[in-house]
Amino acid sequence: MPTPKKGAHLGGSPAHQRLIIANLCKELIKHKSITTTQAKAKTVQPYMEKLITKAKRGDTAARREALKVLNDRESAYVLFEELAPLFAERNGGYTRIVKIGNRKGDNAPMAVISLVTEKLSPKQSAVKEAENAAKAAAAATTEPEASSSDEAEDTAAEAAEAAEAAEEESAVEAAEETVEEK
Repeated sequence: MPTPKKGAHLGGSPAHQRLIIANLCKELIKHKSITTTQAKAKTVQPYMEKLITKAKRGDTAARREALKVLNDRESAYVLFEELAPLFAERNGGYTRIVKIGNRKGDNAPMAVISLVTEKLSPKQSAVKEAENAAKAAAAATTEPEASSSDEAEDTAAEAAEAAEAAEEESAVEAAEETVEEK
């Protein structure tokens, strides 16, 4: 006898639950946003996150693994060819669950699960650049060529200045975009 899973049980059997998850994933790929119960949304979220990660990888093995879950070539094609490029910059958090209240008939808690297709904000990009600069400074301090601590401090100061400049540039760009929109 199979071991029962922990958490919400969807459907009557494990096979039915797999079909429910596959159908929810297909609909999420097709419509980019679906309304369902909170239990189903919380259950399908990790599956969808893993499918998008596989789509970003893009190789044949990842495509076959996605087809095992989806059982639909058209959805897999859309996932790999259209959605994966949208998430190329994002390292996670591909889906968002928003609670919307209870259903009228049976008072079941409802939620909207949607794909987060917005671009990363300039602030997040500046933070990434600052992290990369800090890593470069740390790597410079561990190199044997850096004979004195003064050189390491200079490179760390330069990295910090570069991060501040990148942050200021992104803030200026964001301000220009808002002015252009108005």
